[in-house]
Amino acid sequence: MTAALDPTSAPDTDAALFADRYGTTHSSSREVTGVIRQQLAHRSVRSFRPDPVSDAAVEAIVAAAQSAPTSSNLQTWSVVVVRDPDLKDRLATLSGDQEFIRRAPVFLVWLVDFARLAQLADRHEHGLEGADYVESALVGFVDVSLAAQNASLAAESLGLGTVFVGGARNHPEDLAAELHLPDRVVAAFGLAVGHPDDSDASRVKPRLPQQAVVHHDRYREDTQLPAVDEYEQTIRAFYEGEGLAHSWIERVLVRFGTVGGLNGRERIGEALRNRGFHLR
Repeated sequence: MTAALDPTSAPDTDAALFADRYGTTHSSSREVTGVIRQQLAHRSVRSFRPDPVSDAAVEAIVAAAQSAPTSSNLQTWSVVVVRDPDLKDRLATLSGDQEFIRRAPVFLVWLVDFARLAQLADRHEHGLEGADYVESALVGFVDVSLAAQNASLAAESLGLGTVFVGGARNHPEDLAAELHLPDRVVAAFGLAVGHPDDSDASRVKPRLPQQAVVHHDRYREDTQLPAVDEYEQTIRAFYEGEGLAHSWIERVLVRFGTVGGLNGRERIGEALRNRGFHLR
C-alpha cells in the first residue's frame, strides 16, 4: 500500500529507493529528505479499494495543489472533483474506457481555465486579446501541471494511490459537455485517487539514467544514446516482469512514429479552438 515514508529512513533504505527508481544498483545521495523519499517511491496505482476518500483529504490535496508555483500568480486552472458513479462511468468511457477510473472513489479532472479571466474582463469592460496566443495556453497547461503534481504527492503522503490519465484529452468536447465546462476551459488530464487495493502489485517503474537527461552548462547529444541503450536493457527486464513484451524504444517509436500513435489527440489544436482558445 502507498504510504507516507519515514523521514528518518536508514541509508540502506535510501539506496533501495534510488535502485528502484533507476532499476540498477545505486548508491543513495547524501541529500535525501522525507519529501524526496516520497517522490522516489512514486508508482502509478490502478487498483483501488471501495473505501471513500474523505472531504478533508480532498481539501488538503487541493490546498497542496494551490501551493504550487503559478505564473505571475494568474492561477489559470481549476479542478472538478468527480465522485458520482454514473458520471465517472461516462468519463471513463471517454478517457479510453479505463476501468480503474470507475473504481477510484475520486476522479479529479484538471482544467486549464481562462473562463474566470474572461468573466473578470467582461465585468471590467476590458479586452482579453493576450489570452488568444499559444504562449498564454502554455501558461495554463504549465500551471495546471504543477498544481496536479503537488496534488499527487500530497495524496500519496496521505497513504492514497494515484494515476494520471491523459485519456481525458481523447474527446475534449464530449468531456466538456459532461462537466458543463464553459468556453475557454479545457481538460488537461485526469487523476484517479483512492486507497490502493492490497492485491495491487504495481512496482516503481525505472526511469532513464541521469546521464540521459542531465546536461551541465550546455546540451550534449553524445551522451544520449549510450544512456538510452543502458536504459533499454533495464526497462525491458521491468516490462517482462510486468508481462509486457515491448521495449521502451519501441514504445517511443510507436507513439510518435505516425499520427495514429496519438490515438485521436492529433486534433487537440482544433479542439482547443472549439473550446474558445483562439490561438495565434
